[in-house]
Amino acid sequence: MLPRHSLTGRASRLAAYSTLLKYRTMASAVRTYDDAIRSLNSLQSNFAVLDAVRKSGKMMNDQAIPEMVAWARRVGYNPSDFNRLNIIHVAGTKGKGSTCAFASSILSEYRRAGVLQKTGLYTSPHLRAVRERIQINGEPISEETFAKYFFEVWDRIEESAKTEGLDRADKPAYFRFLTLMAFHTYMREGVDTAIFEVGVGGEYDSTNIIQNPTATGITSLGIDHVGVLGNTIESIAWNKAGIFKNGSPGFTVDQPPSAMEVLKQRAEEKGTSLQLVRVHPEIQNGAVQLGLKADFQLGNASLAVALVEAHLKALGHPVNVSSEAPLPEGFKRGLQNVEWAGRCQVIQQANIEWNIDGAHTMESLDAAGKWFADKLDKPRKRVLIFNQQKRDAPENLLGALAASLKRQIADADSLFDHAMFCTNITWKEQGYKPDLMSVGSDTAAVTALTVQKALASAWHDADQKAQTHVLKTVEEAVDMVRSLEGDVQVLVTGSLHLVGGFLEVLDPQT
Repeated sequence: MLPRHSLTGRASRLAAYSTLLKYRTMASAVRTYDDAIRSLNSLQSNFAVLDAVRKSGKMMNDQAIPEMVAWARRVGYNPSDFNRLNIIHVAGTKGKGSTCAFASSILSEYRRAGVLQKTGLYTSPHLRAVRERIQINGEPISEETFAKYFFEVWDRIEESAKTEGLDRADKPAYFRFLTLMAFHTYMREGVDTAIFEVGVGGEYDSTNIIQNPTATGITSLGIDHVGVLGNTIESIAWNKAGIFKNGSPGFTVDQPPSAMEVLKQRAEEKGTSLQLVRVHPEIQNGAVQLGLKADFQLGNASLAVALVEAHLKALGHPVNVSSEAPLPEGFKRGLQNVEWAGRCQVIQQANIEWNIDGAHTMESLDAAGKWFADKLDKPRKRVLIFNQQKRDAPENLLGALAASLKRQIADADSLFDHAMFCTNITWKEQGYKPDLMSVGSDTAAVTALTVQKALASAWHDADQKAQTHVLKTVEEAVDMVRSLEGDVQVLVTGSLHLVGGFLEVLDPQT
């Protein structure tokens, strides 16, 4: 019998299920994308439950994978079925989304050349729409396709509950459900190459029911999710390396020595090789212009190159990407043409240059500061928009950004003219866009702007000439920037949930 979901009690499951009944139509009727999003949002655990579990240290446990296998079985799959997808599996603290994007872009070139038939990319979190997480051939699946496969998974779970005498209201949690849905979508759509980005950690992550990946990759490691993964770089490395599999080559970039030692030990335990990937010479010297333009992307791009090389070889299509040889043209085009919204993204609108880079760790904010400082080419008003709602002591993260900027622009009187700290709420009137709804934040803290006030205070200490602003919504921050006169250069960074809301406000029609 499937273990009951560890984050919710029977009463809360039944309450959520009762709420959903208001939105459910007859099985024969069409259920829409909006219906799917409402149902999906019911699978989020509220802040009080999540906080209690975090403090208990029980979020990630050795039952996570058996539970996920049981859910997959109820949807109709054994994990071995997913070997047909030929999966590249990627974990890490920072850069794993960009690495996956580079790899997907390269593989798209080989799909166009007829080497591959259909490619999938599963990543998290999404920015503007949940369906961004499940991509096929470089594009998010359509709303109609999302709704179709969402309810196929939903209905299969409910049917299995009826057959096995289980609770129909019991469903996988939000990320688990989407992971199941991604596997199901790719199986139904005939995907023959897929890239899966780990959600959190690796050892106990929902994606880790993958049995025989063609290659695994670990991006740069740092301290993050300490309540889940531990508060040392060694414990984090141990968790991330949980994706290594016997017979599947593992790759990583430069790591802190103690973390690298753990990765090597874990690779040996798992029966696989671990290769350290250096920046490819043609990427290092600029012969290949990356679509994501930042120094810290060089390692991500090189890791993607190594992963795709191993993947193509595993499928019987050997390529040579050694440092002594020029990169194949398909690799070059893929690296140049990659697009990854919210990461090293620049949008020019009238007098405003928006520089957008989601960053949620000390290391990634340090890199974001350097990236922005490198773009300060002429006198302009400088504005910061920042939030980080769910991390412990987010003001410490802000300190990493301030320190990075001070190293780069030490002669400036002020780092920013205006520093704006808003919640992740999208709109002044409508509140959250449904795709961006999150019940995992402390509602009382969001309403009282507790985090934002602490951030403003911390920034005032670091950058005393900047005018600090505490705002309730992303829309208000964008409106305030647009009210400024003259040329304006903006850095939008911090939470990817902030970045997603920002992109929605910036251009709600796309």
